[in-house]
Amino acid sequence: MFLAGLFFSFFSLSLFLEFNLFFLVHSSVDVVIYMDWMSCIFMSFVFYISSLIFMYSEEYMHGDLFLKRFVFLMSMFVLSMAMMISSMNLVSILVGWDGLGLVSYALVIYYQNVKSFNAGMLTALSNRVGDAAILMSIALMCSNVGSWNLMFFSSDNYGMWFVSFFLILAAITKSAQIPFSSWLPAAMAAPTPVSSLVHSSTLVTAGVYLLIRSSDLFSSDFLNLLLYLSLFTMFMAGLSANFEWDLKKIIALSTLSQLGLMISILCLGGSTLAFFHLLTHALFKALLFMCAGAIIHNLGDTQDIRFMGGQIYFLPFTCMCMSVSNFALCGLPFMAGFYSKDLIAEFLSMSVSGWVVYFVFFISIGLTVSYSIRLSYFIFFGDYNVQVLTSLSEKNNMVMNKGMLGLIFFVVFMGSFFSWVFIKNPYFIYLPFSMKVMTCFMILVGLFIGSEVYKLKYFYKKFIGYNLEMFISGMWNMPILSTFSIIQPFLFVGKTFFKDFDHGWLEYYGKSGLTKFLIWMSSNMQVYSFNHLKIYFMIFMFFIGFLLMIF
Repeated sequence: MFLAGLFFSFFSLSLFLEFNLFFLVHSSVDVVIYMDWMSCIFMSFVFYISSLIFMYSEEYMHGDLFLKRFVFLMSMFVLSMAMMISSMNLVSILVGWDGLGLVSYALVIYYQNVKSFNAGMLTALSNRVGDAAILMSIALMCSNVGSWNLMFFSSDNYGMWFVSFFLILAAITKSAQIPFSSWLPAAMAAPTPVSSLVHSSTLVTAGVYLLIRSSDLFSSDFLNLLLYLSLFTMFMAGLSANFEWDLKKIIALSTLSQLGLMISILCLGGSTLAFFHLLTHALFKALLFMCAGAIIHNLGDTQDIRFMGGQIYFLPFTCMCMSVSNFALCGLPFMAGFYSKDLIAEFLSMSVSGWVVYFVFFISIGLTVSYSIRLSYFIFFGDYNVQVLTSLSEKNNMVMNKGMLGLIFFVVFMGSFFSWVFIKNPYFIYLPFSMKVMTCFMILVGLFIGSEVYKLKYFYKKFIGYNLEMFISGMWNMPILSTFSIIQPFLFVGKTFFKDFDHGWLEYYGKSGLTKFLIWMSSNMQVYSFNHLKIYFMIFMFFIGFLLMIF
């Protein structure tokens, strides 16, 4: 698949297959398979990373009672993503899109407990907003243009304004941009192999991939709005990760930050750059989650980084892989992430004239380095606080180490390879020296801030206050806004309807009132049946008297 993508890229070819299923009113319902260099290479990445994660899961999920169910769900997840990647038809995309949402719910609630159930419901309902948006897009395209193939239309087509709005809504729900960001850290209730697959190349990247594919449909107003949403998502996620203690949530917030980076550069016209960073991010984020899972697995399912210390002595290979993936995440020169992030930063510096976008973007890059260094300090050089006696060793992790070994070389070398292959026409970027070195400067600033935050790990609450820390680490109270603030009004309305209508008027004029009326009627009829001779005699006498009065 990867070689086919290189072949399509080199010769600028694409393969379009369309199978007609049936006609609906004036629209043809088709199954479309569109294979070009982008879909082939992305699909090859999905398959390669998922194969390594399956091998990794063999040891991570060892002894699980429902391992076959887990493998079946993961396979459905990968196939749904492949269906979504290989189609440019909204109906076909919806099948894969819905499959991702439903299977992700089943995987998040894989561990049966209340926390997993709540996280799964938040994940499923947030993604259902995007599913409904795609359904609205299908309806609008059917009524306005009579076709569901996205590749045949642009933003100039009549009726595509609302379609592009709903596509953006679907993408930001799946990629967890503001205001739908709360489900992404909550989905960390799933097993770590699921998190590795979800955050690298499947669920959360589906929204970015849809935006890349349909970027020609969006007007400048929508792109400007999406630019600010993605930038503030990037800033919020980076700031929250610096105050988070859960290892998996820190990596989830870093995913959220990188998704904001991809969408922001996409809004400025760099769709190829966004796809470039999507691929490099898939590599180092899968490796980062694998390393986190190996550490959690060895520490007896402990996820608090305050208990993880000195792991560089116990798990040297895992810590080496984690350092490499962290360096790629920070954009350290000559790692895979550097070739995409540095080019994105220079492209944004040349494309943007507003100081707000420039300032927020580079502050977010510094925050990325900051939480990465903080995480490394706590895990590698902190104090080991889990238990007194321990037998940590990598001898029991050989299968997991093989999975990580299959990614580490790509994390180091694949960025330069992609920069040679994908970017056929190099970007002409002319910047002053101060803006040219801004990325490296922010990396150094983030390095300093991360080391200082680590030193203040026992004292910084005195400086910023507990409430402010909870506000920042809680993603600016976004989980509360996404759950309680939305649920409470509907629960109040439901309680009112239940009390006043179900147990009130409808009960009085419905079941209870009808029952009382029938009981009253039957009791009266029973009186008549007990005294039927007297009643008949009285009726007869009234009838005789009536006849005498007439005649």
